Amino acid sequence: VAAVTGTNGKTSTAWWTAQVLSRLGKSCGLIGTLGSGLPFDAEGHHVAGSVEPTGFTTPDPVTLHVALARFEAAGATACALEASSIGIDEQRLSGLRIAVAQFTNFTRDHLDYHETMEAYWAAKDALFDWEGLRAAVINLDDERGAELAERLEGSTLDLWTTAVHQRPARLVAEGLAYADGGLRFNVREGEESHLLHTQMVGEYNVANLLAVLGAARAMGFALADAVRACEGLEPVPGRMQRVAADGDEARRPLAIVDYAHTPDALDKALRALQPLAAARGGRLWCIFGCGGDRDATKRPLMGAIAQRLADRVVITSDNPRTESPTFILSQIMAGLCGHEEVDVIEDRAQAIAYALREAAPADVVLVAGKGHEATQEIAGRKLPFSDDAHARAALQRRAGL
Repeated sequence: VAAVTGTNGKTSTAWWTAQVLSRLGKSCGLIGTLGSGLPFDAEGHHVAGSVEPTGFTTPDPVTLHVALARFEAAGATACALEASSIGIDEQRLSGLRIAVAQFTNFTRDHLDYHETMEAYWAAKDALFDWEGLRAAVINLDDERGAELAERLEGSTLDLWTTAVHQRPARLVAEGLAYADGGLRFNVREGEESHLLHTQMVGEYNVANLLAVLGAARAMGFALADAVRACEGLEPVPGRMQRVAADGDEARRPLAIVDYAHTPDALDKALRALQPLAAARGGRLWCIFGCGGDRDATKRPLMGAIAQRLADRVVITSDNPRTESPTFILSQIMAGLCGHEEVDVIEDRAQAIAYALREAAPADVVLVAGKGHEATQEIAGRKLPFSDDAHARAALQRRAGL
């Protein structure tokens, strides 16, 4: 089992770890935010309908072990798992044999549960003291990651440190550049270096890919083989997902759906899309809201981030749950500096339709917060809702289809 923890990037890292291991001949299950299942065939291609939702990032111990038994019976020899801080704290991973632990990053989230950042960190940190753990993959570009790596130096763990920025690390990404609609960079381990080209955008996805490569190396695969397996990775559902629609692409904006629902994730998503919007000669739009019954302190922070990094902002509802949508919107707006180039449209479907109707063909429109989710929770009821479906419908209407 390879278990990944961190505030952001867990789903992408787990998904790509499962895909890369499958391509390397190791049939791999997946347990995480997207659900549980065997998502890839022997060639590493996604099998539609293979992942069933569990409702949790890290499910309860019974569900977890039943899934692992099912994977083993189907011939799987590995599993990529998302280890949430709440799941670790509530001991949902009890009895699990974890071979590799991956750390992505640590930023503000889940304070409605943990109350303090130190308690939040303690939950994640505990994964790296797991009984039987053999290896750790740690992102040194994150301050807490650097501290964690320092703590683990001298331990019996096979320590794989990673870095995108220039600093000593076991795996380093160098020469990062945008090319052919994606990213190209060299992966260096000591004196060995290999070029990797991916259709993904964003420096944070480079960090996620290094976490995947670190896990593959910790499992004994050659760097060259692991890098080759990363070529042409399929996008993670709801993570920087380009919305496909019929009609002439040149006559419509580029719509992207992403799960970014924390200040750090929204910041990174917008920064990743800024060069893309600039290359198209257009503006960057951001449609987002904040979930109800969750950490309210991040709401004005996300409002400020969206206003600072996007050219146009549309504030809307996310999953208000039992809170007043209007109250949540007011808390987001408290972080704004004036309302120029900002629209507030409470109804999420109307907000998406408005932005994709008004955006110019060269513009990039980010629909952030819900990603892969197929429902919207309002007043305690889960109603069918897909950002991708609503964005696609808006683009089709724009094209007169």
